[in-house]
Amino acid sequence: MALIVMKFGGSSVADKERIENVSSIIEKAFRDGNSVIAVLSAQGDMTDLLLEKAYEISKAPDQRETDMLLSTGEQISVALCAMALKKRGIDAVSLTGWQAGLMTSGKHGDADIMCVSSDRINEELKNGRVVVLAGFQGVDSAGDITTLGRGGSDTTAVCAAAFFGAQECILYKDVEGVYTADPKKDKNAVLLSEISYDDMLRLIEGGSQVIHKKCVEIAKEHKIQIKVLSSFCKSGGTTVK
Repeated sequence: MALIVMKFGGSSVADKERIENVSSIIEKAFRDGNSVIAVLSAQGDMTDLLLEKAYEISKAPDQRETDMLLSTGEQISVALCAMALKKRGIDAVSLTGWQAGLMTSGKHGDADIMCVSSDRINEELKNGRVVVLAGFQGVDSAGDITTLGRGGSDTTAVCAAAFFGAQECILYKDVEGVYTADPKKDKNAVLLSEISYDDMLRLIEGGSQVIHKKCVEIAKEHKIQIKVLSSFCKSGGTTVK
């Protein structure tokens, strides 16, 4: 039985219909005989809305408390997705970063994942459950919730793939894959079927925001092959390797 890590961004889980769509993608992978860890971001613009609430209270909100606040966005997504999977007859469990044992550095707002405790996730997978994991968050040595910075759910997914030896790490986005340039700005932009880690990093340095830089660096270090696919259509796709 292969293990697949699937990550879904905020636009992919923005509302009920999109959560149902994500659940159908996860269900297919699971019913095909795979073990699945699904990493989810906060819904739509939830992170920005939560930040607005923080700044309503303070012009310089405390970073620890900001991480506590922002982490709730992903928790909403994973709980709703687990409910949708259970409705489909799939045994699923939602886990926060700290429940899953994602240990991080103590840098609030831009922490690094230091290690992943395997016990809880391995137990759930062994029991035949889909693990729906909150991206973008972990816990530091003091037991405080930390967040990983913008695009941190990509990092969560690749770290999980590296630690648990997944066969694939699939990042589902609202685009068909990685282009040579921003297709909204350049009509000559070409969709790439595959790209090397180093070339992907160069695109990121040039302004590409499809994949988080830290995610690609970790994938390169651990030789994790990444597939970038669209949540909304079956065409396209880019492999980063």
